Amino acid sequence: MADLRDLNNRALTVLQPCFDGTTPPDWLRAMLDDGLSAITLYRRNISSEEQLAALTSELRRHQPELIIAVDEEGGDITRVEGQGSSFPGNAVLGAIDDVALTESVGEAIGSMLARCGVNLDLAPVVDLYNPTSSVIGTRSFGMDPDLVARHTASYVKGIQASCVAACAKHFPGHGQTAEDSHFTAPRAAEDAKLPPHLVSFQAAISAGVKAIMSAHLVLPRYGELPATLNRLVLDGLLRKDLRFDGVVITDGMEMESIVKPFGLEKGTVMALAAGADLICVGGGLPNKDTVVTLRAALVDAVVRGRLSEERLHDAARRVRALATWAHPVAASDVDLRVGLVAARLAITRQGIGSPLDQPPHVVEFSQDTIHGGRGMPWGLGCPAAKAFLDRLLPGTTWHSVRHDEPYLHDVLAAAEARPLILSVRNLHRHEWMRRMVRDILTTRPDAVLIEAGMPIGLPDTGAVIAAHSGSLASAIAVVEVLTERSWDDVHGHQAQ
Repeated sequence: MADLRDLNNRALTVLQPCFDGTTPPDWLRAMLDDGLSAITLYRRNISSEEQLAALTSELRRHQPELIIAVDEEGGDITRVEGQGSSFPGNAVLGAIDDVALTESVGEAIGSMLARCGVNLDLAPVVDLYNPTSSVIGTRSFGMDPDLVARHTASYVKGIQASCVAACAKHFPGHGQTAEDSHFTAPRAAEDAKLPPHLVSFQAAISAGVKAIMSAHLVLPRYGELPATLNRLVLDGLLRKDLRFDGVVITDGMEMESIVKPFGLEKGTVMALAAGADLICVGGGLPNKDTVVTLRAALVDAVVRGRLSEERLHDAARRVRALATWAHPVAASDVDLRVGLVAARLAITRQGIGSPLDQPPHVVEFSQDTIHGGRGMPWGLGCPAAKAFLDRLLPGTTWHSVRHDEPYLHDVLAAAEARPLILSVRNLHRHEWMRRMVRDILTTRPDAVLIEAGMPIGLPDTGAVIAAHSGSLASAIAVVEVLTERSWDDVHGHQAQ
């Protein structure tokens, strides 16, 4: 058996923690000096692209071969762009179904991250869309396995063109479940057929994806353990059957689907033993104690025979190989405005008449958003989109409503006789929202309904715009439709 110093080093190598603040704390610097090889950055760590580039440079002064990861999916999930993403998200790309455009968007995202020193993008989401799920939504390319597969391959190639590693998630597919693994272990149906949900992962592997993220979901045909802790799923299905030899990254191990039944320490050991290589300790545990505790748990598991030294060594080897490969180089000829091009192409409209020529009253239907997007502006509420509309139609007013407050009289009174815009996201999933929209349209049938989520169950009469995304890029495209004015005409060709 290796000595304890070597075991501690390997255990540290397979952990992927996070931290608070926009500068690295002393404990993190010390951990990097000791061999920590991967971290995840969240929005709380990023104030601008310039600050992010300085932060990644500082981190690599302590550990040159460092994996720095972010969730930069575009659409509703962005870490680098805190005021809304310049890239419209997977549902937009799937709706357009132009694989060359998808690759260009992936390449632009990869280049943006490379410019900032990030070398692992926890994207793309390759789950099939499930209308009953509140977790994936517009993060998916769509429901058709072949469509999702071809866009997965293009997106992976685009991101990795800048030597930024892509990570296909969430294996073996959240599309076969409805629950949110942040709170409980989603469970696939007893008779769930796996092959359709594996097609996109097979496509990612064929495209050379460097990493795959496991999901904390239960597949009854493989037993009662969540996939992240299940050797039959990770070592059997993923490694042996699909022949994936890259890095397996866990979804956040602090989620209740792991911590509640197993505990963080035991769950971490089980995940490594099952075949995971990199333990992601997500946004809820940004401290030194977590890293120290998990490192000790892994070393103790090897010493006591609950985790083989060979398995720990193999995981550390894969992590270090990924760090060696992922030396990002930003392309100089990538058009970062390709996201707006895509957003425009995905817009669908119904019953839209003359362009707005007077300031409207915009009603934003507030809601709980998908995990990771809470607190992020979306749709017309993205500051740049809001400023764009205000600039074209000075005097535009805004109103936010929630299901737990009076709404109808206030909305109609505030709007008076002005044009009325109703901005929603995933109307089909919220009964209170559907009721509110129906009541408002009864009195104001001239109102324009804008759907920033999946365009399901929308009215078949009246004015409707479907954007397939709550991103900044899609919001700008919506304003262009409403006003028949181009962002380019107003702002020139600068990035939004």
